[in-house]
Amino acid sequence: MSFDTSDHLQYKILHLTGEVDLSNSSTVRKNLLAIIKKGHSVIVDFEKLEYIDSSGLATLVEGLNVAKKSNLTLIIAAINGSPKQVMEITRLDQVFTIVDSISDVTE
Repeated sequence: MSFDTSDHLQYKILHLTGEVDLSNSSTVRKNLLAIIKKGHSVIVDFEKLEYIDSSGLATLVEGLNVAKKSNLTLIIAAINGSPKQVMEITRLDQVFTIVDSISDVTE
């Protein structure tokens, strides 16, 4: 798993690549929460994410809850393949705001 960050409008983008699982979800958590705690809404870019397990999903749910408490937004972009199936099976696709691409986020 690797990640980097960039900016889009008022959002920070957390680009995830590879797999998010128990061995690295704590790193994702640390970086996601750091972005939110600095007062930024965040887009989590799944375009190059191949796999996410329950620990990764828990990280996203925690990030969403922290963002909401701070009146910030967490959006998931470009979800496909296995991560999309996992989100649909767990019905988290009904909890998160999900967009087809980062460019779909316009405000």
